Amino acid sequence: MTAAVPTELLADRLRRAGEVAAAQDSDVLLITPGTDLRYLLGHEGESHERLTCLVLPAAGHLAPPALVVPKLESPGFAGVPLEELGVEVLTWTDGEDPYLLVSDLAGGPSRMAVADGMPARHVLRLRDAFPEVGQTLADPILRELRMRKDAAEVAQLREAGAAIDRVHARMAEFLKPGRTEAQVGADIADAILEEGHAAAAFVIVGSGPNGASPHHDVSDRVIESGDVVVIDIGGPLPGGYNSDSTRTYAVGAEPSAEIRDTYAVLQEAQDRAVRFVRPGVTAEQVDDAARAPIEEAGFGAQFVHRTGHGIGLDVHEEPYIVGGNALPLEPGMAFSIEPGIYHDGHWGARIEDIVVVTEDGCEQLNKRPRDLVVL
Repeated sequence: MTAAVPTELLADRLRRAGEVAAAQDSDVLLITPGTDLRYLLGHEGESHERLTCLVLPAAGHLAPPALVVPKLESPGFAGVPLEELGVEVLTWTDGEDPYLLVSDLAGGPSRMAVADGMPARHVLRLRDAFPEVGQTLADPILRELRMRKDAAEVAQLREAGAAIDRVHARMAEFLKPGRTEAQVGADIADAILEEGHAAAAFVIVGSGPNGASPHHDVSDRVIESGDVVVIDIGGPLPGGYNSDSTRTYAVGAEPSAEIRDTYAVLQEAQDRAVRFVRPGVTAEQVDDAARAPIEEAGFGAQFVHRTGHGIGLDVHEEPYIVGGNALPLEPGMAFSIEPGIYHDGHWGARIEDIVVVTEDGCEQLNKRPRDLVVL
């Protein structure tokens, strides 16, 4: 795969990762295939039983940057500008010990940070290869970089938001009484691809009582006239950055006054939280802003999850918009605002947009109406 990220930007990410690692007292980062590797090299790689590992020294450490990769997997990195990035490539073949190879490259570290998603088979073998070296997780280092999106990342998230908006704009094609959730979900998944995504990462079609389960998938339940239906959909663009947007629909009939009134509370909560986002405000304060109108209306017990999650190369990443998270927001942070109200056994509703913190507020990346749309 050819890296879509400019080489200069990848070089800057590698440099900054090394600086943060040094500041957090880690001597070397060990990154296996996954979104952390994609962030640093522009290529995610594939995780198999054979070890692929980026050995990235902390700033000031003696170890050279290197990519240890099975010889049969190395062609997959042909489009990555490793030479320009100063990353040496060392291949190995079956019968050789790649963990000892990593040990030789690491320059005698006292503390190493391993990728959070590294398979246990590799973590334990690396522990054997570094018996005196402390292991820690790499997430506290890489999240310092990844949760502050640069202009190129924001542009991709903006494109992803527009693509998933186009799918929601087509919902009347799919969401009709007499169809099952699974049938609607299959059509939506096709539309996600048609509108520019590389994959449909998730499709939630929660009709009637199923809408009261926030992470419902799809089922064989037949959608009935009068149902309220929660549609939560998203996926990655070819560049790797994800969309995620939820809208709630009423199907086949006007909703009752009670549903309308409850939904109005939810709409005010989501709007208030979005308007509250700006640099210096903490993540938990945004959560409080969304929660307050819902609690004031007596539905606090029906809002059963955090207000939002970060998004980028992963659908869920830092920062998390949740009570107890005192992290101050900064420009470039991207996350969802998605309060919900769920009446168990009856119906539920959620509104979700992705926002990016700007210098004086935020940009809402999803533009579709937030009203309770009747189809």
